[in-house]
Amino acid sequence: MLKQKVLKLSPSQLLFLIFGFFILAGAVLLKLPFSTKQSITWIDAIFTSTSAMTVTGLGTVDTPETFTRIGEIIIAVLIQLGGLGIMSFAVLIYIMLGKKIGIKQRMVIQQALNQINIGGVIKLVKYLFLFSLSIELIAMVVLAFRWVPLFGWKEGLFDSFFHAISAFNNAGFALWSDNLTQFAGDPTVNIVITTLIIIGGLGFTVLVDMFIKRRWSKLSLHSKMMIVSTIVINIVSMAFIFLFEYGNSKTLGPLPLGEKLWTSYFQAITTRTAGFNTIDIGSMDESTIFLFLILMFIGAGSASTGGGIKLTTFLVIGLAVISFIRGKDDVFIFKRTIKPNIVMKSLAITITSISIVVLAVFLLNITEKASFVKVLFEVVSAFGTVGVTMGLTGSLSFLGKIIIILVMFAGKLGPLTLAFLIAKPNKANFKYPSEEVMTG
Repeated sequence: MLKQKVLKLSPSQLLFLIFGFFILAGAVLLKLPFSTKQSITWIDAIFTSTSAMTVTGLGTVDTPETFTRIGEIIIAVLIQLGGLGIMSFAVLIYIMLGKKIGIKQRMVIQQALNQINIGGVIKLVKYLFLFSLSIELIAMVVLAFRWVPLFGWKEGLFDSFFHAISAFNNAGFALWSDNLTQFAGDPTVNIVITTLIIIGGLGFTVLVDMFIKRRWSKLSLHSKMMIVSTIVINIVSMAFIFLFEYGNSKTLGPLPLGEKLWTSYFQAITTRTAGFNTIDIGSMDESTIFLFLILMFIGAGSASTGGGIKLTTFLVIGLAVISFIRGKDDVFIFKRTIKPNIVMKSLAITITSISIVVLAVFLLNITEKASFVKVLFEVVSAFGTVGVTMGLTGSLSFLGKIIIILVMFAGKLGPLTLAFLIAKPNKANFKYPSEEVMTG
């Protein structure tokens, strides 16, 4: 009977339940005495578990001061599960056991990895693990060369292991109370962490496409759009952060020129989705805060470990606007036309995302005693699964924590997945007569 009910669930509903189950399981493990140095409340355990599973990085408690080594390992496992996808791990287990993967499971994997077609999802999962574990291992070794001399073998290796997972999965969890501020001018840490963030944020589809085709001319349109737009947005963001914060005595001001550049570069990369920080976010200029809000809302790439509306979604809407202004009927880039249904989907994702953010900001302005900017920043950071904060997370009320938990959950699953939980998509087999409507 239970099996029949599960089979009747849509991929969106099944994904929702699976994520919910693992978040609760993680919370139970984090609440146990062996996971914490000091007792934490259930709501803080659920918040931390949700933040890890959704690869966000926001925390109502200080991670290194609150959790034992076992607790930190549990957080790392939750990050890996959330970043690579629970269904991806399920596929790996099925393959190892020699079991057949049915159409229902493939549809859930397609939904989880945000793929357009159901074909090739199993091969994508195999490549996903090959890439991910190899990249994390390499990063761990490189970081170990830097951190083992500083902290010793035991501490240095674990720090390298934890931060390699956290960075590649764009989680933003760190094992120091000041995050990565102490390494603001460290080239090794900056390069390794940002490289992991960029690779994880490009999306598994792009990584596989690059690995298989290896020539620009043969890459898919999605891959070309992601690669070019990632380079452009990172360079532009770094330049603006450098200019806005150059004279700020509480952030870049006191730093030498080299550290100013490293810090600007690091924050430009991490703010879109990862959530690490090497400067005090709450002390930044308002112009930088506004830039961060835009970057966090845009987020990373589709089928990546990051959140937000996704970079390609933002680009498609921008191209559609430009095409309309130029009087063009079609949206095109790189000598390819983008289908109208993709433009409609991008619009639906953006409007639904804005609606979630607006509702959460409205509710938090009622429950929390904080400025509008801090509330807005917290919500956008949670929705984009970024994890940077202006200091509001630690002082959230019980209701405020629940709201942010729901926003992180919504940001990870995606606005359309949540919409499909309520309304099952159904293509109409008829059309009504068309009529003009005045707009603008």
